[in-house]
Amino acid sequence: MEGLHFLRALFILALASSLAYASDPSPLQDFCVAINDPNDAVFVNGKVCKDAKLATADDFFFSGLNIGKITSNSVGSSVTPVNVAQISGLNTLGISLARIDYAANGGLNPPHTHPRATEILVVLEGTLYVVGLVHFQFNPRKRKAVAIAALSSQDPGVIIIANAVFGSDPSINPDVLSKAFKLDKSIVKSLQSKF
Repeated sequence: MEGLHFLRALFILALASSLAYASDPSPLQDFCVAINDPNDAVFVNGKVCKDAKLATADDFFFSGLNIGKITSNSVGSSVTPVNVAQISGLNTLGISLARIDYAANGGLNPPHTHPRATEILVVLEGTLYVVGLVHFQFNPRKRKAVAIAALSSQDPGVIIIANAVFGSDPSINPDVLSKAFKLDKSIVKSLQSKF
């Protein structure tokens, strides 16, 4: 009787495993090099893409991350984005990165968020203070700092919080902002005038 149960279980297992099917997707779906001219393209994964047979190494290449940028601006930082706009081969891969250079003594990447991505920051040189979900980075040291941000989207976008709040068009009512930030209305109006 036990032998019959064993054979029945073996038969069901063999039947179930014969229905299993697995394979890698077509290479055409593994990458989608973005192009601007839809006449020279194929339509894959909802995007206009270059025919995979015509993709070249240049579609996946960017140079310049080894070169520091000028940080003598109002915030003391410079961002070099590397997303689908710079590397068309990143389209649909869900990744991008950026190099951020910080000036010494207070270089700042202002409070911001990425609406279509999460971010991991790796400090390559110097020291940074990193704060919060709506995050910013600050360089407190007397020498420059450099970081690489890895993002979970080929087009992460960025919203600078101060620009969105104080520089919006049409402007947000100063009474609302003074209550939200617990500031005097004259300070809010002064901040709005700077954007």
